[in-house]
Amino acid sequence: MGDKAHAHPGAAGRAATADHPASVRNVVLVGHSGSGKTTLVEALALTAGAVNRAGRVEDGGTVSDYDDIEHRQQRSVQLSLVPVEWGGFKINLLDTPGYADFVGELRAGLRAADAALFVVSAADGVDGATRMVWDECAAVGMPRAIVVTHLEAARADFTEMTRTCAEAFGADDPDAVLPLYLPLHGAKGPDGHAPVTGLIGLLSQRVFDYASGERKESEPGEEQLPLIEEARNQLIEGIIAESEDESLMDRYLGGEDIDFKTLVDDLERAVARGIFHPVLAAAPAAEGARQGIGTVELLELITGGFPTPLEHPAPVVTTPDGKARPALGCDPEGPLVAEVVKTASDPYVGRVSLVRVFSGTLRPDETVHVSGHGLADRGHEDHDVDERVGALSSPFGKQQRVLAQCVAGDLACVAKLNRAETGDTLSAKDDPLLMEPWDMPDPLLPLAIQAHSKADEDKLSQGLSRLVAEDPTMRLEQNQDTHQVVLWCLGEAHADVALERLRSRYGVQVDVVAHKVSLRETFAGKSGGRGRHVKQSGGHGQYAICEIEVEPLPGGSGIEFVDKVVGGAVPRQFIPSVEKGVRAQAAKGVAAGYPLIDVRITLLDGKAHSVDSSDAAFQTAGALALREAAADARIHLLEPVAEVQVLVGDDHVGSVMSDLSGRRGRVVGTEQAPGGRTLVRAEVPEIEIGRYAVDLRSLSQGTARFSRSYARHEPMPPQLSERIREQAQDVS
Repeated sequence: MGDKAHAHPGAAGRAATADHPASVRNVVLVGHSGSGKTTLVEALALTAGAVNRAGRVEDGGTVSDYDDIEHRQQRSVQLSLVPVEWGGFKINLLDTPGYADFVGELRAGLRAADAALFVVSAADGVDGATRMVWDECAAVGMPRAIVVTHLEAARADFTEMTRTCAEAFGADDPDAVLPLYLPLHGAKGPDGHAPVTGLIGLLSQRVFDYASGERKESEPGEEQLPLIEEARNQLIEGIIAESEDESLMDRYLGGEDIDFKTLVDDLERAVARGIFHPVLAAAPAAEGARQGIGTVELLELITGGFPTPLEHPAPVVTTPDGKARPALGCDPEGPLVAEVVKTASDPYVGRVSLVRVFSGTLRPDETVHVSGHGLADRGHEDHDVDERVGALSSPFGKQQRVLAQCVAGDLACVAKLNRAETGDTLSAKDDPLLMEPWDMPDPLLPLAIQAHSKADEDKLSQGLSRLVAEDPTMRLEQNQDTHQVVLWCLGEAHADVALERLRSRYGVQVDVVAHKVSLRETFAGKSGGRGRHVKQSGGHGQYAICEIEVEPLPGGSGIEFVDKVVGGAVPRQFIPSVEKGVRAQAAKGVAAGYPLIDVRITLLDGKAHSVDSSDAAFQTAGALALREAAADARIHLLEPVAEVQVLVGDDHVGSVMSDLSGRRGRVVGTEQAPGGRTLVRAEVPEIEIGRYAVDLRSLSQGTARFSRSYARHEPMPPQLSERIREQAQDVS
């Protein structure tokens, strides 16, 4: 890498195509928000000839961050595919959002890719969230390289940043994270900062100068040789240490000069195997330049060092009913298996699905089988249907360039798959298959909404269903207890984008309201009540009297109804009526309007009239009796308590435990977890953790994760219970 001859790059205005997996490279760009991923993608597209000098495509838009929401928010909020051609290869660049709220888009990009470029800013360093993604990639052996950006920033230091990356990403083997190039600096400006004008190749010992606007190659000057000698020796030793040739280190230590081709071949093999992680540098192109600094070197690394889809194992497949199937190979002639990695809605063509083909060849206008993904708990239907594929296209900004086919290993957009959603599998209709799903984070921030007007109410259901079809990290809940429509999101920015998409894309205006938790009521002790419903004025009379006793039961018991009437005081046919009445009143609540639970209601006595008693009369009497019993008793308000598990770095354990205690939480245990982390288990009232997804991120600098599950209902503190009763009375 560094002095290879490259074929003529792809040209702007035509779709990048691939006819075999060996000519495809799928690369996802990962990094924190503001690290420069999108700028780098556009620079690579410029160098590959896919865009003009202003970084624009034919319609004037950019190749990435072309969504109107992204323009307004000034950040990436979704996965973007930018395909380019370079040296006879098709490179699918997958630009992911860096903000934590859009980690679902990041995971989709990781699923579709075969290698990752970690983009880190020399001005900001490496954050904890980026380290966590690195560990995820390491766990599955995904090849990775590192690109240092923002070298033009004041106090930016490439050498120091390389050391930081080795500490952050090479904890097990620091010699596996080493630079391939050193930045070439121009003359110092008035501020004393010397801009980066090119790169010095450590293996080739050549200078690649971009100062003129195009990459020019030359010999290093005498003053530059000492700068590269130590770094070059360290790089060569790192490459040889990972070499499959065990004799190479002995030959090197014995003084043999290892030839350049052998080093490059070993470097590329080590990168492709995911055991060596080169560090490169990138800087913005000068105004009017045809190539960004470091972009040629990056494209060479991608095409020469990153693996082909043939080298990437496909996810496990089964039949839709769960029967095992043999492992898939990346064969264009094999059985069709593709996966929807992203779903979007286009106002003109409808639903558009971004698909990664793992086996076989996908062609337009053929009928495929769509197998669902088992996310019914998030408002997504399970699918097991046949659908006709529409046109295939390659995205480029807002444009869609038509494709004749999409072979195994490649990505394409598919139009008019009306039932397929993100995570679904596409396969042959006569041989349906289902791919093992990828892990998606649970949405834990509730957003309660209601239609702004009657017109919005008519469109709300369809708009919400389309929204969750696009985003499997969003969960739609129709809460039967609180009668609220709740969108569960990953964070505030995720919620903001959801609301804006509802408004701008689906024409639905909604109001955000306070999220309610499902409270309950119960009796604190025994109480009795007498229900008397007697009316004799005009027409048919009503007569029913019943006496009940109410006593509390252990949590989880529900409502138990017991008949202890003797002597026929309440005729047998009306006893079910009394039970129906008290259960109906229990569902409405007896103190603050929340359902009554965990009590035994015993019918002791009553009176009936041979003519005027009826089912309706005894239902009313039963309800009145329960209300009277509640009036003379102490009623507990019960709140739901969640079992919370927080996985947090050891540095932040104290802050997390203190915060949980401040939320009326009880820490029930801790245990050590891999990677210098601790798992904290606690029980916390749900009313206290409505915004915990946001607050925990702030507490842990974005590195902690938590899960929650319902544990039980238990009595609220008296002062809080009284406040809620007063609020209920004000509303009524």
